[in-house]
Formats: sequence, C-alpha cells, structure tokens
Amino acid sequence: MKKHRLLFVFLITLCFTSCVDIEERYDFNADGSCTVVNIFDMSKAVSVLMNLMTDSARATPEFAMAKDTTLDFYSALPDSTADKLNAKDAAMAKNSKLRINMDLNKDLMKITLSHTARNADSLKYYLEHFAKISSAGGANAISRNSKRTPVFDAQNILSGEDYYIYEISSNKFYRSVDISKFNAFLKKTASTFSMAKAMLIETPYKVVLNFAKPVKKLNNPKAVLSADRKRVTIQTDMNEVIKNPRLMDIRIDF
Repeated sequence: MKKHRLLFVFLITLCFTSCVDIEERYDFNADGSCTVVNIFDMSKAVSVLMNLMTDSARATPEFAMAKDTTLDFYSALPDSTADKLNAKDAAMAKNSKLRINMDLNKDLMKITLSHTARNADSLKYYLEHFAKISSAGGANAISRNSKRTPVFDAQNILSGEDYYIYEISSNKFYRSVDISKFNAFLKKTASTFSMAKAMLIETPYKVVLNFAKPVKKLNNPKAVLSADRKRVTIQTDMNEVIKNPRLMDIRIDF
C-alpha cells in the first residue's frame, strides 16, 4: 500500500510540475474589467502514467478518486499559507474560482482557475501576486484535511508562473519574461521536463486574449491576430519556450 501511495504522489507531482496542457485566456471587457481563466489539463500525462501502473495499484482508493467540484481558491490553500495572507490577498483568493475535474480511471485531470479583475490596476495586482500565493507552502498537491475542509491542495497550480513582469493600463497589456526567474524555474523542473520528453508527453502552451475593441499594435513572433483584430492567439509549447523564453513576451496596444 505504501508503494501505491508513493506512486500516486509521484503521478500527481509530475503532472503539476510540467506535464500539462496550459491555456491562459484573458477577456477584456468594455467597462475596463478583465476575466482571467487558466486551464491546466493533465489528462494526457495521466493517460501515459496510468499505463505504467499495475492492476493492483489501480484498484486502490487513491486511483479510484473522482471529483468534479468548484470552490473558491482560498478554501483550497493550506492553512499555513492562507493564515499568512494579508486582507487584500485573502479577498483576491476568495474571489477566484477553482474547478477540479478529476477521474484517474478515465484518464481525466483538469483544473480551471478563474478571476475577474475590476480594472487594469487590479488585473496587474492579481497577475503579480497570485503566483506567489500559489507557490507558498510546500509541494503537496493532494487532498488533505483542514479546518476549512477543502477537497484539493491548490498551492502548486500557478507556482511556475512567477517569472513574468507586467505593464498594464486601460489600453495596453505588456508582459515580459524575467530571465533570471525563468532560469531558476527551469533549474527546479529540469528533470521533470526531461522525463516528460522521454515519455513523449507534450507540453502545449496557449494564450488567448479577447478585446472589446480592435488591437492597434501587436508585438509577438507567435501571435495570430483575428480578422476583426479583437482576438490574439499565441500557440507554442514548453520545449519552444525553454529554448527561447522571449516567445512569451507580449506587447499589445488596444
């Protein structure tokens, strides 16, 4: 049983570290608000890894786990992290929705995180602070007991995205990669990315930005602008990003 639990921990940790289809979506509204949705789909990685499990391991309660639930992000944080948040960050976490859709026996593991920022300043604050909240604490991403009885420990969901620098206003969205922080992220996850590559697990990365008015200026080599100039789509994968982190730099005037 102990080996089965260790395999389960390995599977979850590996998925959350890098073996995941990532989609970022930004919906900029006419009133200045913006809804940010982060989708982390680990189903492909789960499918590959589950094929390595024995029948006896699959029969354990850990692998029978199935969830489809939505809660606020604050409720999913470890007590040790949540109790240290200031009032502003706690409110931000409580106003962020987390959906967990997981059924390992069906090769399904998908996490969706959404938050609506009321203006450019609050969007910038959210993007700059949320990854720090997510990465605080430890590396456990499994269900746990707590005084708030959450169903999922979500602290690792965005921990890898704490390497961006933002410049945001009512008519521009600029994002650049802090190379030193990105290299530190790669150092932590190098072995996992190598393992994913060896197992032929791809790590797609997609960014979609929808605007209420046409884009005036766009600077990104991978970006595709829609015919009405209101949608920007960037499609790449982590292998490309590792070779050239600047692929994730975005400069949009709208």
